[in-house]
Amino acid sequence: MSSVAVLTPESFAEHRSGLKDQEITGCVPEDEAYIPTYLEAFPPLPEKGAPGEKAGEPVSAWGSRIRPIKASVITQVFHVPLEERRYKDNSQFGEGEEAKVCLDIMQRTGAHIELSLAKDQGLSIMVTGKLDSVMKARKEIVARLQTQASATVAIPKEHHRFVIGKNGEKLQELELKTATKIAIPRPDDPSANIRITGTKEGIEKARHEILLISAEQDKRAVERLSLEKAFHPFIAGAHNRLVQELSQETGARISIPPPSLPKDEIVITGEKEAVALALNRIRAIYDDKKRKTTTISVEVKKSQHKYIIGPKGNTLQEILETTGVSVEMPPLDSSSETIILRGEPDKLGPALTQVYAKAKSVMVVEVTAPAWLHRFIIGKKGQNIGRITQQLPRVHIEFTDGEERISLEGPTEEVEQAQTQIQEIIKDLLVRMDYTEVIIDQRFHRHLIGKNGANINRIKEQYKVSVRIPQDSERSGLVRIEGDPKGVQLARRELIEMVQRMENERTKDLIVEQKFHRTIIGQKGEKIKEVRDKFPEVIINFPDPAQKSDIVQLRGPKNEVEKCAKFLQKIIADLIENSFSLSVPIFKQFHKNIIGKGGANIKKIREETNTKIDLPTENSNSEMIVITGKKSNCEAARDRILAIQRELANIKETEVTIPAKLHNSLIGSKGCLVRSIMEDCGGVHIHFPSEGSGSDKVTIRGPAGEVEKAKKQLLQLAEEKQVNNFTAELQAKPEYHKFLIGRGGANIRRVRDRTGARIIFPSPDDTEQELITIVGKEEAVRQAQKELESLVKNLDDVVEDSMVVDIRHHRHFVCRRGQVLRELAEEYGGVAVSFPRTGTNSQRVTLKGAKDCVEAAKKRIQEIIEDLESQVSVEVAIPQRYHRAIMGPKGCRIQHITREHEVQIKFPERDDGAEAPPQENGEVSPDAEFVPRKCDIITISGRAEKCELAKAALLALVPITEDVEVSYELHRYIIGQKGSGIRKMMEEYEVNIWVPQPEKQLDVIKVTGLVANVERAKLGLLERVKELQAEQEDRALRSFKVTMSVDPKFHPKIIGRKGAVISQIRKDHDVSIQFPDKGDEQQDLIVISGYERNVEEARQAIQLLVAELQEMVSQEVHLDPRTHARIIGARGKAIRKLMEEFKVRDAVSWFNWIMLSVTETETLAAYMKPPSRYGGGGGAGGFDDGNGGPAKGFVVRDAPWNAAGNKAPDMSSAEDFPTFGTGVALKQTSVWGPKKF
Repeated sequence: MSSVAVLTPESFAEHRSGLKDQEITGCVPEDEAYIPTYLEAFPPLPEKGAPGEKAGEPVSAWGSRIRPIKASVITQVFHVPLEERRYKDNSQFGEGEEAKVCLDIMQRTGAHIELSLAKDQGLSIMVTGKLDSVMKARKEIVARLQTQASATVAIPKEHHRFVIGKNGEKLQELELKTATKIAIPRPDDPSANIRITGTKEGIEKARHEILLISAEQDKRAVERLSLEKAFHPFIAGAHNRLVQELSQETGARISIPPPSLPKDEIVITGEKEAVALALNRIRAIYDDKKRKTTTISVEVKKSQHKYIIGPKGNTLQEILETTGVSVEMPPLDSSSETIILRGEPDKLGPALTQVYAKAKSVMVVEVTAPAWLHRFIIGKKGQNIGRITQQLPRVHIEFTDGEERISLEGPTEEVEQAQTQIQEIIKDLLVRMDYTEVIIDQRFHRHLIGKNGANINRIKEQYKVSVRIPQDSERSGLVRIEGDPKGVQLARRELIEMVQRMENERTKDLIVEQKFHRTIIGQKGEKIKEVRDKFPEVIINFPDPAQKSDIVQLRGPKNEVEKCAKFLQKIIADLIENSFSLSVPIFKQFHKNIIGKGGANIKKIREETNTKIDLPTENSNSEMIVITGKKSNCEAARDRILAIQRELANIKETEVTIPAKLHNSLIGSKGCLVRSIMEDCGGVHIHFPSEGSGSDKVTIRGPAGEVEKAKKQLLQLAEEKQVNNFTAELQAKPEYHKFLIGRGGANIRRVRDRTGARIIFPSPDDTEQELITIVGKEEAVRQAQKELESLVKNLDDVVEDSMVVDIRHHRHFVCRRGQVLRELAEEYGGVAVSFPRTGTNSQRVTLKGAKDCVEAAKKRIQEIIEDLESQVSVEVAIPQRYHRAIMGPKGCRIQHITREHEVQIKFPERDDGAEAPPQENGEVSPDAEFVPRKCDIITISGRAEKCELAKAALLALVPITEDVEVSYELHRYIIGQKGSGIRKMMEEYEVNIWVPQPEKQLDVIKVTGLVANVERAKLGLLERVKELQAEQEDRALRSFKVTMSVDPKFHPKIIGRKGAVISQIRKDHDVSIQFPDKGDEQQDLIVISGYERNVEEARQAIQLLVAELQEMVSQEVHLDPRTHARIIGARGKAIRKLMEEFKVRDAVSWFNWIMLSVTETETLAAYMKPPSRYGGGGGAGGFDDGNGGPAKGFVVRDAPWNAAGNKAPDMSSAEDFPTFGTGVALKQTSVWGPKKF
């Protein structure tokens, strides 16, 4: 805790007025402010360690007592003797293993560790930090810097748990306290020895603590006494009072198992003497009761046992207390009705009387009542039954669902009263209540209930009845109606009528395209409301838009549903008829004529044809006008629009017959071919019929000459497509396709080259997987078809053949789950290759399939065998650090090499423990000499010539390092802010760029990567160097400076209002202009910097401006200050009007000089040199009080500096009152109001 005293204005006022039990003596005039003493204004803190104040000592203003704060940081010092030091190399103290260990411990625990070497070469260690951190650090230091010893201590096995403590807390505390490791054997381990590991001192401490815990437990004893369970109640006493008294008298803890637990063992724990005393007392009680007591057995109905036991066994305890007899009850889950009473013979009689009294003290009665009446008997929220239970609280009333009985249980008199009251309620209800049951099909239940229960609630309220409709899960059709007899009958009749109506109901689904749903519904549902009002008994359900369903459901009486369906179908037919759409291409230049003045033409066409006509926007490149409506109306509108175009230009329209199958090829990809014809022929329009229409008519519209030209080109193109577009189809099993194509497409390429036809095989997504399409000139297609049919016929002839393969090569074909065999089957028309089973010693391999496929597969197997027999292994030494780069992302580079050269490449296991090459900048130094290690060797297996090719490919992937000469001064610019520049280059060129350490000042940068990438990176780096050098030269040129002298009074006018003038000069001449600071000695100097030519031009511009200002004159006019506001006007409007009228420059008007104090003086400050850290900006002395004199400040009497020989601190002294940061000038206010930007 820390105390903070805050001096508020209120508390200070209390000081001044003499409150807080302090009286101020002396004569002080009432009208004069009271000056407090130094001690009153600044009361001293209490002395440290003061045990308390004396009786006559005044109480401090800071409070009578401040609780001392306990330090959160502690320091521990301990010594490690020389013989116990783990690291004894004294040659490099502070740099060896001890220092490294301490640094690691500091980082892990957060404690501060200091090491020092004593004269005896022992180690002194000082640990500082929070208690928890210090304890953890000390434990680690002892374990890692001090040699460890071990010892064992033997204590009784039952004491081990006390050493461990709750959740192991005691053991953890002990280990931290002694800086040792304590190993306690597991409970199932018979050993009693505890092993302690640590320093000799720590072991001794831990050993002592463990023996103390054991000694403490030795003083305690545990006794287990097995006595017959039947005598436990006598030992415990009624309500456990006897055993509690025994525990208090002896001081021992006695644990007796509860009656429900089938154990007879009583446990006594505590001090040995107390345990022995309690044991003797218990034995005495047991022996006495065993000698004196006898038993009797009685039979009592099982249902009455609970009354004898009583709530929580209280009745049994009462019998034991009053008679001294124990009543033994059979378990509740037992069928036995025998009760045993155990006690002294003379007391058994009274106890038996009490048992019978208790058994008969409660009466159980059943009242017959129809099950449907139960809830009415209970009443709303249990009101009726609640009144009975309040009057007769000891009566328990139980209703059983589905049974026509009510159980009453309690004292005889009260039960009889409750029975009478309930019977009266039943009699009354039977007179004025009735019920009936109706079987209603479950599918109608939710309609009976209605939306949010509307229907059923109406019936309940109208007829004052209760209607119970079963839940869907009950799968029952029984509906029960209860209430007033007349209401029940009326409700029943209405429910039956509703069901009959629903049975007559019909549901019909209409298929309506979803695009028409919104139109049928209308805005805010207006149109569908009209339909529903016309057919009120029909429910119309539209699907949710998200379902994208076309089904509209109608439900209601059969006749009404049919009428509604016909009505809706008529609406839908009208919508379909009116949704016909036509697109008419009209030259863009004629769109405005079709629209007409003010839209007159288009409006007239729309009204007369009853169509919707949409034109493209002006900035659109489309020339299509879309007409929507009835088909006949759309065609009429189209004719009228085309007529307008024909009147305006010599437009001709012609039709060309071209087979529909050629249309797509004539249009071309994304319409490229037909668009080229339209553009070539002066923008004519060529219109193809919609796909699937089956029409061969192509319409060409445009200027007469261009239409003929377009027709000629289109027919010519169609003829070419007709000749080259002959198609034939061929059926072949999908497994033959790969063989027909051949390895790398070799077979199919030969057919194409010979015939010139294009052969298209089905893709995996095609439905017709057996269909092969041949496209081209008819002659070429026929020839290709003939060749392919011949190949397919040969493939259909299945043959079986065999070949001999050396057993040692079998594994290559069948390994990896027969991958090679699967590839052979896919590549050679599904040929089946069977190798003999392992262990048969057979070399015969069977091939079955088409003859050509079998021969090709045999040839391929022979090639594979030759490859295996001629296989060699080549080793390539590449530093392990490059292996990841060679593999590429997900091994893509290696996979490419293995596929291309048909070799196997094996990389060695990583050896992270191998000695790493020297590093600089966190990267491996390029100058490090490469010495091959086992982990650097990559093995390539395959044919000798292919292995060499693969080796060359691998070596080509090994990064190389090139030196690029770059001046040391440019390195930081190449690296960029936070390394962004160099990182960007490394990502762009996929290389690693190594920049030497700054202190080395080397003019070289190393680039590491693939050869091509390194070359590109070198060029990029040299380009960047050129850019930086150009920037340096440009900076040198821009650093030209000129100083000119200008009278300070002209500075504000050179700057201009809000810096407008000076900003324009800077912008025009691209220079920097610096005005002097207020504190500078030479207030007339202006510094201009930039390119030499620009600086000269800017200087001349300023000189011209100064010359103009010097030619001007100024005159002062003295006016009454009260008129100033009127002359200035709102926001200076009036004064500006005067200035414009008389053509007076604001530089010479008195108004301007006022404005300068507000705006331009502030603007001027922005263009001054930045103020020095300790200069200007007001004095450090004090503040003005507004009257020209210094303020009094805060005055106190009897201050220390008023004593003889002392002096008051100098407020202007930086030593007495040091500055915290830069001083902030007070913000000036202006008569013109707040500054607005």
